[in-house]
Amino acid sequence: MAKEKKTTGYKAQRRYSLAAVYAILAVMSVIWLFPIVWIVLTSFRAEGGAFVPYIIPKTFTLENYQILLQNTSGNYPFIRWFLNTLFVSVISCILSTFITIAMAYALSRLRFKMRKPFLKVALVLNMFPGFMSMIAVYYILKALNLTETLFALILVYSAGSALGFYIAKGFFDTIPMALDESAMIDGANKWQIFTKITLPLSKPIIVYTSLLAFMAPWMDFIFAKIIMGDNIQNYTIAIGLFTMMTRTTANSLFMAFTAGCVLIAIPITILFIFMQRFYVEGVTSGSVKG
Repeated sequence: MAKEKKTTGYKAQRRYSLAAVYAILAVMSVIWLFPIVWIVLTSFRAEGGAFVPYIIPKTFTLENYQILLQNTSGNYPFIRWFLNTLFVSVISCILSTFITIAMAYALSRLRFKMRKPFLKVALVLNMFPGFMSMIAVYYILKALNLTETLFALILVYSAGSALGFYIAKGFFDTIPMALDESAMIDGANKWQIFTKITLPLSKPIIVYTSLLAFMAPWMDFIFAKIIMGDNIQNYTIAIGLFTMMTRTTANSLFMAFTAGCVLIAIPITILFIFMQRFYVEGVTSGSVKG
């Protein structure tokens, strides 16, 4: 009898604990989703300006999206900005992924002089935020006459990708060396081992690296603003939407601004929906060993 009461009490305590956890998660979900829902609803709002005392629009319209998509040659060529950002993100993603994976594989599989000191130096450099070097990067690009060009953005995003190799290296460390040794006994060289054995097993970390490399240019504002200056036609989406929020235009273009926020979130959302399984596997596997 006492055992049954103890079991019943344990079950009740467990139910209360789960109810408390679910309640906290529900509150956190509402807090997290509220800004997103507000931006989406505002993008369809037809009345008012930047500030209104309600959330749900009284009148829905697609005019805010039409303002963005039809303004192809004015002061706010959203489509041009979108294509600029897409171009920079795709090229930077390809280059950054190749550089990061190659660097991580070399440091994981090869043993050479100064390897450990290099890993320590890279770890220290990773502790400093990238924007600390933006002034030096700007003057280097200016000396090379590359400012206000999309090529400069691709160069900056791709050149700094190699320092992000630690998670990828941790993933390669989890792949048994016995596979490499067996392939070498069968006559395979390093390149064949890398392309035919290691890469097929590394889909999670490749997807993870590619997603990060794609998102960095897509969302970056600081480097893009410094490098692009006043060249409106070469702006990325982050700079372009920022220029819409001036003192004179913030109230009239606020709904169009939120429509732009919704549009730029679509590619990233789609990528995560289809790639989230590999993304999680890449993070968890790459953090096992360092």
